[in-house]
Amino acid sequence: MKILFLGDVMGRSGRTAITTHLPRLRADWRLDFVVVNGENATSGMGLSAPHAKLLLEAGADVITLGDHAFDQKDMLAFAAQEPRIIRPLNFSKAAPGVGARVFNAMGGRKVLVAQALGQVFMKRPFDDPFSALDAVLRQYPMGGQVQASLIDIHCEATSEKMALGHFCDGRASIVVGTHTHVPTGDAMILGGGTAYQTDAGMCGDYNSVIGMDKAEPLRRFITGMPKDRFSPAEAEATLSGLYVETDDRTGKATRVVMVRQGGKLAPSGPA
Repeated sequence: MKILFLGDVMGRSGRTAITTHLPRLRADWRLDFVVVNGENATSGMGLSAPHAKLLLEAGADVITLGDHAFDQKDMLAFAAQEPRIIRPLNFSKAAPGVGARVFNAMGGRKVLVAQALGQVFMKRPFDDPFSALDAVLRQYPMGGQVQASLIDIHCEATSEKMALGHFCDGRASIVVGTHTHVPTGDAMILGGGTAYQTDAGMCGDYNSVIGMDKAEPLRRFITGMPKDRFSPAEAEATLSGLYVETDDRTGKATRVVMVRQGGKLAPSGPA
């Protein structure tokens, strides 16, 4: 199976990158399944229902969220009614929606998508991601009920992401990090057959401070004083993510390639 994961969509420029590039990539790369992290797609803080619909219409099969899952209040109702939205497994127990679900891919194949939030350096004390993922992976083992499985690890600390990657090795087809908006150069297949990257990066304008217009973050770093609200940078975005090919029989990854299309970063992809 050919699977594409795209990192945090950041504001208007990130949404434009998705609508510009994703339809072409689905056709050119003959993708079977696409997952997009959309939690910063609306003004850099959360995801609104209209913008979620935009990402789905552009070619996303599933949208994952993150710690900003419900910053846009209409997502509370939308996540409860739209099965293609995945919020973190270890978010509040009162949160609407689900943190893991099995989806149909091309050819009737089954793909598990799940997301967990990290605990290290995060602003809120979320539940243990290891035990949350363990329960899901036990229920849907690779090579069993599903042909592939993708885990979005939404964490601040690279060490926690790597630990979760090794914890899931051989139990998931893909473990990919999100949240820090900077793509790491460690895309690889772990010893147990799991494709891994510490952070997929963002779909946003990289001439910025992690997707935000530079002026206000620089002011706060230099003076320690806020003046304005953060706002997303709006020049051309780079679509960043991870392309993985998997074996339908075993669920293991057979190929992994970092993806960068458009914008400031050097282009990369499977073609």
